[in-house]
Amino acid sequence: MKRLNTATLDGCLQGAAVKRILSAALDAADPAEAVRRYLFRHENLLRVNRQDYLLDELSAVYLVSIGKAAIPMAGAAVSILKKWISKGIVVAKQVGEDCLPESLTVLETSHPIPDNRSVQAGQRILSLLAQTSSSDLVIFLISGGGSALITVPVDGVSLMDMKQLIAKLLGCGAQIDEMNILRRALDRIKGGGLARAAFPAQTISLFLSDVVNSPLEAIASGPTVLNPTTRADALKVLKKYDLLHEVPNTILDVLQSDEKPVPDGLFSIGQVLVIGDNFISAQAAQTQATYEGFASRILTTSLQGEAAQIGRELAAYFVKNDEFPACLILGGETTVTLGSATGLGGRNQELALAAVAELAGLRDVMLVTLATDGEDGPTDAAGAVVTGETLIRAQFLGLDAEAHLRRHDSYPFFDALGDLLKPGPTGTNVNDLTFLFAF
Repeated sequence: MKRLNTATLDGCLQGAAVKRILSAALDAADPAEAVRRYLFRHENLLRVNRQDYLLDELSAVYLVSIGKAAIPMAGAAVSILKKWISKGIVVAKQVGEDCLPESLTVLETSHPIPDNRSVQAGQRILSLLAQTSSSDLVIFLISGGGSALITVPVDGVSLMDMKQLIAKLLGCGAQIDEMNILRRALDRIKGGGLARAAFPAQTISLFLSDVVNSPLEAIASGPTVLNPTTRADALKVLKKYDLLHEVPNTILDVLQSDEKPVPDGLFSIGQVLVIGDNFISAQAAQTQATYEGFASRILTTSLQGEAAQIGRELAAYFVKNDEFPACLILGGETTVTLGSATGLGGRNQELALAAVAELAGLRDVMLVTLATDGEDGPTDAAGAVVTGETLIRAQFLGLDAEAHLRRHDSYPFFDALGDLLKPGPTGTNVNDLTFLFAF
């Protein structure tokens, strides 16, 4: 079982069952197991989704693994392909003890804001792919966080320009799909950039989705799939959030220039498969909750919107729900519009904080938020636990829930209560989960 101890979960009768349900959700998103479900090798025959590749007939097999789950995904691929992998590059947020063979170059870069290491990693991948031929196979393993971990801005746009843009988008509450529209328009890697670079090699792309409803072009900004959006679409996002006068002129120059179409026949169109996502984790949690004796339902895996508003609405749902014991599961990804606030927290913690006042005084209820990557915003917490007693406990400690919410300062609030979930980095990312429990 994952490390999911909090003061409330450790102290309540149903805490152990709740922890098992949360653990089931995280286990279902295990990136290595997801790869093993789709890659199968018998001697020199590689089978992926009922398509066969004769490894003896290939000149080389290249592996490119990018994202928060890059290392475990690469490790699983190595355990399957073994000597058949010629060389490759693995780019992750945290490296540590990776235990990968010397044929793979392992790089640690930055997330959620790219840095110089992100650019260098992107350039190294492009250089590697430039070596490929029609007799080669490139296996891409893509997971959440890839948009920041590798980046090669288009000509005329600097890394600093991109960092300013992403910071503006994060601060105004732009949704991830909107951010990716801009990334695809301004980056040589994204919007099919790696598939273009890999041409004419055969390619396989296995995606672990961290995007609501798993549109392929949005997962790590779609480095191996065609870009369905345009520079005009990117400009619309800037206009929506009134950022046209807030972003660097170099970005506007690119977005307002004529767009060159991708030449026909210069794009490696191979197998592209989603091997893990939010729904799979929600299903696993539902199965475990049913086993634990809860009336369990998945309400949605498309949850989006402002975290604080969603938190209030979900807390109000308890008043209408008359199933006991119940476990209601929601998945997706909310946003936080920061404005000028400088508090510490993340969207999952903010959603939980907004529910504190709404749940106050209710008996035998609990709301739990969980970022499946183990890290919510720029913090070491994945989410938080709220019950009908949270408000009175906070007031006893001199904490003002509404004041913390106004400052977007959820982390110190739940830290003082001992109710932050801190499983540590999970090595995966399939969005966020929220659980409503009635005991």
